[in-house]
Amino acid sequence: MIGAGVVGLAIAQRLARTGRRVLVLEQEAWVGQHASSRNSEVIHAGIYYPPGSLKARLCVEGRELLYAWCKEYGVPHRRIGKLLVAVAPAEIAALHQLQRNAAANGVLLQWLDAQQVQALEPEVRAVAGLFSPLTGIVDSHALLQSFEAALRASRGELVCRTLVQRITPLAEGLRVEGISGGEPFAVEAAQVVNSAGLFAQALQERIEGVRQMPPLYWCQGRYFAYSGSSPFRHLVYPMPEANAAGLGVHATLDMAGQLRFGPDVRYVQQLDYQVDASLRDEFARAVQRYWPACEAQRLQPAYAGVRAKLSGAGEPAMDFVLQDQTIHAVPGLVSLFGIESPGLTASLALAERVLLMLEP
Repeated sequence: MIGAGVVGLAIAQRLARTGRRVLVLEQEAWVGQHASSRNSEVIHAGIYYPPGSLKARLCVEGRELLYAWCKEYGVPHRRIGKLLVAVAPAEIAALHQLQRNAAANGVLLQWLDAQQVQALEPEVRAVAGLFSPLTGIVDSHALLQSFEAALRASRGELVCRTLVQRITPLAEGLRVEGISGGEPFAVEAAQVVNSAGLFAQALQERIEGVRQMPPLYWCQGRYFAYSGSSPFRHLVYPMPEANAAGLGVHATLDMAGQLRFGPDVRYVQQLDYQVDASLRDEFARAVQRYWPACEAQRLQPAYAGVRAKLSGAGEPAMDFVLQDQTIHAVPGLVSLFGIESPGLTASLALAERVLLMLEP
């Protein structure tokens, strides 16, 4: 298993619970250092994704698996609910389309008029809205720890500071080579899962005999925290912008009640986790469309994340891609590409899907 983000660890613990000997190799010093710990920490309901897509199906399946997991393992979470709002009459058609799309995915949303929106969130300005009772929030760090604990409880192993440099198919299985803790290593495995996230394509290029893989685009999303108490009891999302790579600058709450806004969308050529304070006014304008009382001076740079996308700027969003030997031609290898949002929500469902792909 290569990659100890939330998806990699979800897969690893699931494989370990079948009795397999599982070794997870992670190039960073600790788990979930990239996208898994730099996101909105939202448990998505399954509203936005095309019906029948992997994102839609695995989000809906994964949502219920994740809520059950959090309850069983004591992972802090809240089914807080989400309000989607149209701030102008011209956006009502998009709101209706979202409701139809969600219904096709088996997700029922409650339609709200302007008065009902105000009753739910008095400070939100909107002409109409949708309420999603199935949306929640989760402590992503605690979730990562719970997956790692489950892996170790099933006698799986995790080794950090380990860079895989080459994978070579053998007559039976694969040989994995690289550097671990500054020293060269080589291990043989019956099966390998490439769940390297932002680095999945780079790893795939180092696997001998690979036939094809999708392109990779890094997309940065920045967040601002809001000082003071939050006026919101729910998450608040504007309508997604046409042809945008994200869902708009939305309002989320963490488990401590801290209000934050983001992410924006910016394609980048290299990893960049900086948040420029000069973006404050731009964020404030985006938020003031649905929360007029937002005070720009109370917005403080928080953190940034980078998503592994399979489509470039202005291109239609791509689905998750899961490949086995029928696609890439390497027996015993399963590779995951473009596992951006709703990857955290879908993590346990992705684990079930990968398990099936590895079964003889």
